[in-house]
Amino acid sequence: MISVKDLSYSYGREPIFSSAQFYLGKNQKAGLVGANGAGKSTLFKLITGEELPDDGKLDVSGKILLVPQEVKTDPEMENVRNIRKYLDPQNLKEDYELLRIMSKLELSQFELDSSPKNLSGGQKTKLAITRALVQQPDILLLDEPTNFLDTEGKKWVMEFLGRYPHTLIVVSHDLNLLDSKIDKILEINLQTKKIDEYAGNYSAYVKLKTEKDELLVRQIHVQQRHIVQMKKGWLKISHVKSGKGVRQRLQLEKRIRVTEENLPQMPPEAKRFKIKLPDPAWVGEMPIMAQNIYKSYGDKKVLQNLNFDIKRGERIALIGPNGAGKSTLIKIIMGLQTPDSGEIIFDQKTSIGYYSQEFETFNYDDTLLATVKNKCQLPEALIRAQLGRFLFTGDRVFQKVGSLSGGEKTRLSIALLLVQNFNLLILDEPTTYLDVLSQRLILEAIKLYAGAMIIVSHTPEFIDELKPSRKFYLPENKMELVLS
Repeated sequence: MISVKDLSYSYGREPIFSSAQFYLGKNQKAGLVGANGAGKSTLFKLITGEELPDDGKLDVSGKILLVPQEVKTDPEMENVRNIRKYLDPQNLKEDYELLRIMSKLELSQFELDSSPKNLSGGQKTKLAITRALVQQPDILLLDEPTNFLDTEGKKWVMEFLGRYPHTLIVVSHDLNLLDSKIDKILEINLQTKKIDEYAGNYSAYVKLKTEKDELLVRQIHVQQRHIVQMKKGWLKISHVKSGKGVRQRLQLEKRIRVTEENLPQMPPEAKRFKIKLPDPAWVGEMPIMAQNIYKSYGDKKVLQNLNFDIKRGERIALIGPNGAGKSTLIKIIMGLQTPDSGEIIFDQKTSIGYYSQEFETFNYDDTLLATVKNKCQLPEALIRAQLGRFLFTGDRVFQKVGSLSGGEKTRLSIALLLVQNFNLLILDEPTTYLDVLSQRLILEAIKLYAGAMIIVSHTPEFIDELKPSRKFYLPENKMELVLS
């Protein structure tokens, strides 16, 4: 059970919640929605006690666990033996349940015995979910649980939601997930800073929300017409000097003022950032070429005799399940990891813009302003204007990168791609953490980019609409020409 009453919380001078409240009963399942940066991850931190509210009351009954959207390196999560320590050694049923979860998520022995730094984002997510489930929490908080997961992993998460026997809150931009066995939708209202409750799943929420907003707009229009009529009446008696006329005028002025002060605001349209990738810098015919790349983690062979090249202006999609080596290959190209053998050959003019699914290129102690300053030579005024296009305005540019939500880090990553002149973009799950409309903005910008591109995505629709010229399949090391 979770009971929230009159909850208020601010980040600096910016209010996130103001007298917010909601109730979630025993065994209820809720979806938490709101625009990027609205406070979804913050609410989870408040529920778990990682952050404390400025005011209000938050009661939580039972054992609570959070699977965060960014799974960081955690010593307690490094191998299967650490996961098993949460089990009762006398309870064989628990051990069976662990094996069942591992099987459903297709966790290999390598994944369970590896250090997290050697796992892909999808593998880390699987391991984090496993670790949470074997502890059998009374309340489970899932923050973007399908991020980085392949098709089978996403399918398992949706099936799991349907049979999970306890209280659960899930944040996700996966609409299919939010329509799966959800009892209630909690919406963080950016306008009121409160939490609105809607019965039913996401589809029911959209219908109810639309009807609610349409009714509010009609009521506002009625009030606005009423104010216009009162002002016309005021004009008719504005010249009257008698005592009765003055009293009527003052009474009417007060009614107009009170009506205008109590006039509800129009439902806010979600603010959208604007994206136009710069034209690529000149580069030779072949920006990069990979020759005979081998990479292993212990006994696990991840990349074997890998060869491929990318031509100027070409788009290549890396395709494969979690753990196939996609992120490893990208990190080798970026110099973040070293192959066991083989080499990456670069054109002298190759300039790479890199979007990482795990944001490992960020210094979390830097401010947003310092992060962009370190990457370009633009004046501060132009940098702040660029950050403003991505909804980082005012004092928010002095916020530490480590305090940002996943969606906000995504916006910052994309902003960095716009302040430099690259000729090869490497995009590892670029739509992760973003809502549907923001994903569309990203896709449209990428489609118009004239430079070379290597892209990883577990969303087939995204890849298909991007229209790559070739698809490179891992672990098969198979390059396939895409016919237009």
